[in-house]
Amino acid sequence: MEIERTKLRVPGPLEQPKSPEEFRAKQIRARDLLRGDLEGRDLDEYVEQSIFATTLEKGLNWARANSCFPATFGLACCAIEFMGMISARPDLARFGAEALRASPRQADLLILSGRVSIKMAPVVRRLYDQMLEPKWVISMGACSSSGGMFANYAVVQGADKFMPVDIHVPGCPPRPEALLNGFIKLQDKIQGDPKLGWRQRYNAVGTEEWARLEPGKPSREAVEAAARAVGDTDAKGADA
Repeated sequence: MEIERTKLRVPGPLEQPKSPEEFRAKQIRARDLLRGDLEGRDLDEYVEQSIFATTLEKGLNWARANSCFPATFGLACCAIEFMGMISARPDLARFGAEALRASPRQADLLILSGRVSIKMAPVVRRLYDQMLEPKWVISMGACSSSGGMFANYAVVQGADKFMPVDIHVPGCPPRPEALLNGFIKLQDKIQGDPKLGWRQRYNAVGTEEWARLEPGKPSREAVEAAARAVGDTDAKGADA
């Protein structure tokens, strides 16, 4: 009998080939499992090594995070950078969000790419209300996040004043890589692992400009209001 050895595949550069003894041991354990010979501790170890268990909610969130449907919606100059995120270098398709939808009824991600005027705000809100649930919003650029250079009566000073915003991407305009980084943070939030803001990371609750009554000594009410804004319920006021 002649035996010919053939490689099934070539291992990757960081992957070490398995030894024949280890491969043969796995074959024997799989055979014993099919025969019903594995019992007790051996069966528990085999199951732990072969089965991946999770909750239904985590599975759904993983699927949602990797199959977003952004709306093809642009407001101003940031929309050009938004278009660049689909190009070959950033390649949004790597994250499962290349299927952009022209109808809000088929989209679950709205990217506000540009300034939002007072007249445009009701239209943006209507598009948001027509989107699929669950839905998310990325505020792209300084104009949609805080008004940017347009500090006047015609532009809304932040889209979060009339609709919920999940991720703010700074810049004027932000590059496609910056928007891609914001989308990755949105994926983490969808999967239940949101990244903490810098006020929470560095214990800077109460340092907001609107929360300071006098330099270096925010009041208890101001600190508690700031803590509620960032979701930190353990912060104590300076007067406590």
